[in-house]
Amino acid sequence: MSAAIISDLRSLIEDPAVEPREKISLLLPKIRGELDRASVGPEEDLVELKRSFCRNRILHFCIDSLSGNHDKTHSEWSNTALLAHTLSTCCVGAEPEEDPEVFYQLFLPSVMDVLLSSAGQLMTRAAGSTEYYPLYRKVMDSIRWLLHAHHQLSEQVLSSLQYEQMWTCDDVSVALCCISLWNHINREFLSELTNDSVLLLLNDVVSQLAASSDTEVGAAAVRLLLLIAHQLDARRLVLFNRFKGLDCLLVKDWRGRGFNHDIDQLISILNSNWSPASRTHPQMDRVRAACVIQAVWRAHQTRSRLKKLPGAVSALQRRYRSKVTLQQQQQQAARWEEELKYQVCVRRQQARRLFHQKQQQLIQQLPPEQVQQYVSTVHRLAAVTIQTFWRKHRERRRYRARQHTYREQQAACTLQRAVMRFLRRRRALKASPTVSLLIGQKGLTDMRRAELKKELEEYISLHPSSIHSQHDCLQLHLHTQNLLLQHLHHKLQQHRSNQCRLGQDQHSVLGQINTQLELLENAPALSVATEMDVSLFRSRSTPVAARARQSHNALLRTGSLPWWRRLGEADDDGGTSCLEDFELGV
Repeated sequence: MSAAIISDLRSLIEDPAVEPREKISLLLPKIRGELDRASVGPEEDLVELKRSFCRNRILHFCIDSLSGNHDKTHSEWSNTALLAHTLSTCCVGAEPEEDPEVFYQLFLPSVMDVLLSSAGQLMTRAAGSTEYYPLYRKVMDSIRWLLHAHHQLSEQVLSSLQYEQMWTCDDVSVALCCISLWNHINREFLSELTNDSVLLLLNDVVSQLAASSDTEVGAAAVRLLLLIAHQLDARRLVLFNRFKGLDCLLVKDWRGRGFNHDIDQLISILNSNWSPASRTHPQMDRVRAACVIQAVWRAHQTRSRLKKLPGAVSALQRRYRSKVTLQQQQQQAARWEEELKYQVCVRRQQARRLFHQKQQQLIQQLPPEQVQQYVSTVHRLAAVTIQTFWRKHRERRRYRARQHTYREQQAACTLQRAVMRFLRRRRALKASPTVSLLIGQKGLTDMRRAELKKELEEYISLHPSSIHSQHDCLQLHLHTQNLLLQHLHHKLQQHRSNQCRLGQDQHSVLGQINTQLELLENAPALSVATEMDVSLFRSRSTPVAARARQSHNALLRTGSLPWWRRLGEADDDGGTSCLEDFELGV
């Protein structure tokens, strides 16, 4: 019958269609039913059933289920507590006859780990809601039942982090449950513990006595201290000497709470361990008070650190996840960039291939005599492009080579600009003033050129030429050229005659200037000057000023005329032409 049940349970565990949570809900009733049925019969059948569960790895599946997802509902936590109780029941009395080292050194410690982990999580939920406290008590009873049968696991429990969190919890029920754990197990478990493990247990119990004020917690802690004192015997003196102020703490804080008999027994044991010299030492009270204060302060610090631990863990996880997310985003961006570069390169290559194909098709459509010309043009453009890039590269390299002289070059350029600006100003001051023949905007704009071209075409359309043959045009051109040469020859002769006359005028002007200078030097003072003297000075300068004003006005009138009106024409007053006046002025 048990073989069929084991086979049924194995098939349920190995069924991939059933979810793990459903497997637990289906597996628990069957295991509990078989255990209840076997407990009624002979003890050998119950032991064999437990060993069958262990051999067929059904208990291993239970361990994996307990160490799985912790985000559960209340019903799922109820199944977890029942599964922990079932697992501890199966581990008691299921010691295999073959390969016991694996069972004691690997299997049992793993069971204790998952039970402590479940108890720690239920303890956290029981602190915020009372409905989880029965489940926590049930898991702690499972741990106590397992420790009662296998007391070699006591050191593992005392050194675990979950057990330390339970001791430092502020909840009175949790502290009472932890103390009751050691009061109800095998009375000989302390004999196999090391001094360090016993000292850990004593520190926890004494810290509860110093920090708590609940009567039940104090009574349970005193009973546990009595149990430890009775079992230690020879080691009692070494371990209890570390708590020299414990008797004062018991008398001051816990006497009169209903368990004075236990307190008196514990104080008598403590006093028997301590020598009279140590009790009568003058500084012993201060030492005991300091020990109590230190114990309370360390317990408070430990509780504070444990309260802050979830927040620190959450912050650490948040930072780690943000860092991982940032790294993933950077990697994804790098992959996208590489993919984009690859796509750009591929498309450039495709475009270049398509361009070369079109170019080859166009070359095939050209006439044979133009192919070589086109190829030579392409080669020349390619050579120019290569030379351009090479020269750019060479100039950049030269610039980088002489980059340290950049400030000197800038200073030289600044000095050169200043010198050239100074020289331009000096040349402009030394140059003789010239009269510009162009009035208005210098040069022709594109719009003005278009307007003139349009006017010229209209004039030509309105006044068509009478000459149509090429011979007549050539004759007209030669005739115009002869007239222009005659005009230029006439203008050259006039210029030469004007130069001669200008030389004569210069001598006369110099004579007049000398005469005026002599008159100025010999001029009388204004206080003794007569009208004749004034008229004498004025008569010499009036004709010169009138002539200069007349020549200037004539030059301005002539400069405002078009150029074709000034060819070969003279001024109205018998003077020279505008071009001659301009040449004389220069």
